[in-house]
Amino acid sequence: MRVTSASWPQAAPNFAGPPDPDLVGIRELVYRAAGIFHPDNKLKLLQERCGRRMKELQVATLREYFACLRGGPMRQAELMALLNEITIGETCFFRNQPQLNALRRIVIPKIIQARARLSTLHSANRELRIWSAGCSTGEEPYTLRMLLHEDEEDRLKDWSVEILATDLNQRSLAHAKEAVYDKYSTRNLTSDYRTKYFLPHGKELEVNSRGRADVNFARLNLSDDARMSFMKGLDAIFCCNVLIYFDLASKRRVIQRFFQNLLPHGYLFLGQAESLYGVSDDFQLVHLPGTTAYTKSESAAAGGESK
Repeated sequence: MRVTSASWPQAAPNFAGPPDPDLVGIRELVYRAAGIFHPDNKLKLLQERCGRRMKELQVATLREYFACLRGGPMRQAELMALLNEITIGETCFFRNQPQLNALRRIVIPKIIQARARLSTLHSANRELRIWSAGCSTGEEPYTLRMLLHEDEEDRLKDWSVEILATDLNQRSLAHAKEAVYDKYSTRNLTSDYRTKYFLPHGKELEVNSRGRADVNFARLNLSDDARMSFMKGLDAIFCCNVLIYFDLASKRRVIQRFFQNLLPHGYLFLGQAESLYGVSDDFQLVHLPGTTAYTKSESAAAGGESK
């Protein structure tokens, strides 16, 4: 059955009784594809996201939409479109200033020291690789790049810097690559950063070539073990406000990959309200001024007081 937008019939879901079996089936598809789990008390949010796609496709019922996701030539494309709806994120430049201060003032010097201990710092080893996992529309990786630019005339002189930025959401990645942002996204910028790293773009701002340098975007599903295994040799991983969408089993799998991908001196940064308590014993909590991070157990003392 097809419907016109004028006759769109979707009613508010009724969660007084058992969940709609088709909605539960969609939840399982999403979980298997991306590790994102919607518990029963979040199914209303999932149905709202499905509703947007159903309206776009002019599909009248969840049963029909579930059928679209399970088979037919549009199955993969539609699952991707639904994941785009589910993983819409909100962020801005310089979102967590204490975290960024800790990176620049404590973590980067520790990384440089660790690299010096491992080698004589020939040019091939003067590399700094940071991963923004779940980069959304790009504000975080560009922020990291701008921050590191500030040190390239000093302690990072003659170093190569690479920011790997990945996300599941194709629309967010397209926005990130376009690098044009509105007033809300750029509200935390100082006048100095605006001048150095942005160009006017109508009423918005566009990240200039200096701010974009060595920032590489790619689509990556954190539940894809094969792809995750290639993200090696990292000095720091930022995965902020991403794991909140995962159930415990999925979190543990992703965190184990992060542990394997980080160098021995590496740091893992999560969102302000996120914790690895009950998730992983491989990482050690490290207290930094105004924020926290995680290091591998063998380097737990690096950077501050741990517990």
